[in-house]
Amino acid sequence: MKKRGWVVAGLASIFAAALASTAGAGSSQTSALQAVDCDGTIKLPLITPLTGGGGPIGQEQMTWAKYAAKTLGSKYRLNVQIVGGDTPVEKGGGEAIKVSQKFIADQQVAAVLGPATSGGVASASKALTKAGLVHISPSATDTSLAAGPKAKRSATASFFRVVGGDYVQGPTDARYMIQKLKVKKVVVVDFQEPYSVGLARAANATLKAAGVTTVRLSTSVNTTDFSSLVTRVPNDAQVVFFPTQQPEDAQTFGQQLLEQGKRAKMFGGDGTNNPSAFKLAGSYVSNFAPDISSVPGNAARIAGWKKDNPKASLGSFGPPTYLATEVAMAAIRRACDAGNGTIANRNAVLKYVRSVVVPRSILGGTFRFAKVNNEPVNPKFYIFQIQKNGSYKLVG
Repeated sequence: MKKRGWVVAGLASIFAAALASTAGAGSSQTSALQAVDCDGTIKLPLITPLTGGGGPIGQEQMTWAKYAAKTLGSKYRLNVQIVGGDTPVEKGGGEAIKVSQKFIADQQVAAVLGPATSGGVASASKALTKAGLVHISPSATDTSLAAGPKAKRSATASFFRVVGGDYVQGPTDARYMIQKLKVKKVVVVDFQEPYSVGLARAANATLKAAGVTTVRLSTSVNTTDFSSLVTRVPNDAQVVFFPTQQPEDAQTFGQQLLEQGKRAKMFGGDGTNNPSAFKLAGSYVSNFAPDISSVPGNAARIAGWKKDNPKASLGSFGPPTYLATEVAMAAIRRACDAGNGTIANRNAVLKYVRSVVVPRSILGGTFRFAKVNNEPVNPKFYIFQIQKNGSYKLVG
């Protein structure tokens, strides 16, 4: 498969002091919009790859967004319509700004889910903020979007995410390699795009600080054959850290390792967490969501979602999208109540997002945002090992 770089997960620079006050963002453009009628249909777009290489992940996210809107409508007294904004990874992060423009112009749109990728957030965040639209990503993890200390670009104060960033994922993965796998030498690969480079850098720093020897390799997101790269993996390397957004590529790289007699285990980030595509036994993956079937209170949610989507498999990208949808709906409800049944402008929704609290979150525990930035409180990443039958077993 051709490397596409859905990652957009890699995005941009830090939330500056503007994070402390989000209420004023984007008022100039929203003043020209008509008020949103809270008794009518409110559109909630999901900006994500729905076709192309990242399509399966985006489609999974779409099913959970629609399920949340359907099942939470009575709780929040809202008629929410989920609409898709397709941003194929092959077209790059810049596609998100193009897709966002039609939602900015649609007066039934009160908030946005996504962009799903970090590159998409980096591309569209300023325009969405100028329009007063809060955008809540279920999967963009680049550290610099919301928490990075020395980034070259940044998302804006109306960007939130319900999952942790690479500043959590990179060290989590590295510590597992150090403490559980007892690594001495690790090959760290990046694909010359924001998510991959950021996650590789975060893991590499923690490994080196612990005295682990690291070998850095880099290739284009368009690489189709990894055999030459595999030859550069030292025979005594114990792990290849492979932060791609194309799980098929992790499968291919791992198979080529075996073909060349290399013993290193594959270790992927959240972008490889796809049992149907990356199923090399013994390999590891990390993700921002646990196996939600083990979270108390989720049985009915899962059963209902499966009834609506009988052919779909339970994955890790859908449940955070359910949570992002719930956060958006809760903020919209508060804006509606404050406006006596109408939302005068979209900034009214943005005003209430940070204070949303979700007890018994689908991801486990109580969800809330930090007081100092637009990040979730105490975000976690989880480590899975691929079993002989291709299933993912939680190991850390």
